[in-house]
Amino acid sequence: MSLELDDLDRKLLRALSRDAGLSAGALARRLGLSQPATWRRVRRLEEAGVFAGRRVLLDREALGFGVTVFLGVKLAAKGRVSLQDFERAVSAIPEVQVIEHVLGHYDYRLRVTARDLPDFERVLRRRLMTLPGVGEVEANVLLSEERRPGPLG
Repeated sequence: MSLELDDLDRKLLRALSRDAGLSAGALARRLGLSQPATWRRVRRLEEAGVFAGRRVLLDREALGFGVTVFLGVKLAAKGRVSLQDFERAVSAIPEVQVIEHVLGHYDYRLRVTARDLPDFERVLRRRLMTLPGVGEVEANVLLSEERRPGPLG
């Protein structure tokens, strides 16, 4: 069953996707509703499972992590190493921020952060290339990133 969203719901979701820390009062002012009415809408959307969570976005560069690399990883022998073994091992590496199991040439796409390129090389050689089942790896260094609006605009 799909939840029917009206224009106010979409406006509320757009506002929260830009700033999840907005108070019900600030949301109410943006929507032109009372604070209780806005809070009821937020609760309805939460109860319907529309929110996958709320996060604080950290500025990696301000924290000293100036390099982001996307890795395509193809497992060498799928019969010998289970996907769960690989996922469990790669999840233990703190520099790996995102693990995506994908369909295509590679089995996994990883988002890895590092302080600089020598730090990334250390993580790649000592941690990632020693994971169970790792075969082919392709690295793409992020040069710039643009935030695109979500599906609601």
